[in-house]
Amino acid sequence: RILTAFTLAVCLSRPGKAQQQCTNGFDLDRASGQCLDIDECRTIPEACRGDMVCVNQNGGYLCVPRTNPVYRSPFLNPYSNVYPPPPAPGPVPNYPTVTRPLICRFGYQLDENNQCADVDECASDSHQCNPTQICINTEGGYTCSCTEGYWLLEGQCLDIDECRYGYCQQLCANVPGSYSCTCNPGFTLNDDGRSCQDVNECTSENPCTQTCVNTYGSFLCRCEPGYELEADGVNCSDMDECSFSEFLCQHECVNGPGSYYCVCPSGYNLLDDNRSCQDINECENRNFTCTPQQTCFNIPGEYKCLDPVRCEDPYIQINENRCMCPAENAGCRDQPFTVLYRVMDMVSGRSVPSDIFQMQATTRYPGAYYIFQIKSGNEGREFYMRQTGPISATLVMTRPVKGPRTIQLDLEMITVNTVINFRGSSVIRLRIYVSQYSF
Repeated sequence: RILTAFTLAVCLSRPGKAQQQCTNGFDLDRASGQCLDIDECRTIPEACRGDMVCVNQNGGYLCVPRTNPVYRSPFLNPYSNVYPPPPAPGPVPNYPTVTRPLICRFGYQLDENNQCADVDECASDSHQCNPTQICINTEGGYTCSCTEGYWLLEGQCLDIDECRYGYCQQLCANVPGSYSCTCNPGFTLNDDGRSCQDVNECTSENPCTQTCVNTYGSFLCRCEPGYELEADGVNCSDMDECSFSEFLCQHECVNGPGSYYCVCPSGYNLLDDNRSCQDINECENRNFTCTPQQTCFNIPGEYKCLDPVRCEDPYIQINENRCMCPAENAGCRDQPFTVLYRVMDMVSGRSVPSDIFQMQATTRYPGAYYIFQIKSGNEGREFYMRQTGPISATLVMTRPVKGPRTIQLDLEMITVNTVINFRGSSVIRLRIYVSQYSF
């Protein structure tokens, strides 16, 4: 008899984590991941012919003679139509039992319970990951990956430059495997570690000496009226308004903290505009110290007590301010016929030229003409007489006069009459009180 055997080797697999394959005679059980033996005697029609009986083997099958005592009924193909005769009476032979060994697919191995269990290649250091990579065990295999902050390129883990991809809102510093975000001055990093939020410096701690205005990423300092911001941009110093212009106050400007105020000299009141000064007329207010015999004469900022006019010999007094020299008096021959006393006031530094006094004849005689001149008191050449008509003239100031000062001018009017061959004169004795101030 002929014994025909069909057997193959165990499962083949490729190195690494290739897909599990089974050799001929085995089939992959997807549920258990194991290679199970195929019963060819059941799946192959007429696997054995003639008097041969099909006996299934692990990974193959056998065709044995039907009369072979070794392979009697225990190995007969149950699907064969040929049944052997019942065995003769006697002792039953002890036939060998054929077992099917359990084979696990690649990535699994038998455990102590004779079950296929996953092999942890990472723990057993049987993986093939690059030293720059990390091994991650998977069911039936493993994968090679990179830690966070790295990316895999041609088998190497290279650092990811997160700063190139705008991970940070403002400032970014790349470090191996990670990055660090910071913010510009005036900002603080939010809890997300990436975005920045403006810091309100004015509410946290006012850095300004007066008013703080928060801006995006910074702040500005403002000063109250009357103060100016110093070069450091933080402190405020008092502004000296009086140094800006001499026209803030009519008289004197006094600087104060954050402001200024105007003052007037004695004899003046400050007006409602808080800059102009107005003379106090002490004579009208009867706030003077003149005697009853004297006359109070107000001038800007003060007053004068004028004594009564006293005519000197050979003049006689006609009224309170006029003296006359009689023609019959031989001493009056070369003297002005009359002397009229006048008083006026004037502010200091009055603009020039300026008409300040007018003089004219009270009577016009036929054939007479008049000459006007300054007889005395004009040593400084500050004045001159400008004739404005046949019987009138005006006193003109040509140079500014500073006070306080008292000027006395004798203004003479000469009368010439060619018809009766007469020549005479009259004098106005003008006293000018120049005040100390220009207002």
